[in-house]
Amino acid sequence: MKIDKDLLHRFKLYGVGFALGIGILLFFLNGKKSRCNWFPNERILNIIRQKNIQYTPNINNLINNKVIDSMGINLFLLNGKIDFSKSQVKNKPCRKYWIDGKIKNKKATLHVKICDSIAFIDKLDIIE
Repeated sequence: MKIDKDLLHRFKLYGVGFALGIGILLFFLNGKKSRCNWFPNERILNIIRQKNIQYTPNINNLINNKVIDSMGINLFLLNGKIDFSKSQVKNKPCRKYWIDGKIKNKKATLHVKICDSIAFIDKLDIIE
């Protein structure tokens, strides 16, 4: 089987262009904390983390009683799984999300309300 010289030349040019493109992308994205959030769970958690987070009095009581701390909530917002079947994603003016995760090796659910510029950490249910 004989490969046409033009076709081989095209593949070489394509390979060089592809390698240059990858190199340029790596150069520009190197050191930046850029992420592509393709899935709905990742996108919503990212939106929550980018907003101004405020705790309701219920959560402040849990923090004062050392049931949870702000680092635990941040880890919850990084690793949690949103239960879209229980969440109210079309509520106006604030959407409500149930986020399942673990706190101190116990299953828990965090209730979050997302408004225009603020995310309210509303409630924490720990499942014994």
